[in-house]
Amino acid sequence: MTTVARLGLGGVLIAAGGLKIGNPTESVVAVKAYQLLPESLATAVGYALPIVEIIIGILLVIGLMTRVAAVVAGLLMLAFVFGIAWAWARGYRIDCGCFGGGGQLKADQQPTYLVDILRDFGLVLLGVWIAWFPPGRFALDGALGLYNDKEND
Repeated sequence: MTTVARLGLGGVLIAAGGLKIGNPTESVVAVKAYQLLPESLATAVGYALPIVEIIIGILLVIGLMTRVAAVVAGLLMLAFVFGIAWAWARGYRIDCGCFGGGGQLKADQQPTYLVDILRDFGLVLLGVWIAWFPPGRFALDGALGLYNDKEND
């Protein structure tokens, strides 16, 4: 089960980062649309976010530093849940920018805040699962001897 959770969460992060990395200015626009961070910090986060997502996703998929990657991924998803809830509560009409794009919605577009929050909270739960249980049969952590909790294997 943990292997499936690792592959799922890692795959989502790789896809999200991969869709953003080709046009990082869109990621910056998406982060700024939340109006949560000062402009300079929002710019830095917007440029760094796709790289972080891809790195954490790869670590989860290959099962290296699994628990650390799972905690970081879970916290990242929790931050996304908070950001989307913040935008919704403030009445902003934005695209979450979770898989590229982002920023203000056009007049004919509707926000999908509830769907985005539920999806990201589900990913938080995957992160918790991965951090709590052994990394799984096909994780590099086990092959490299980095995980040796025989009681929970």
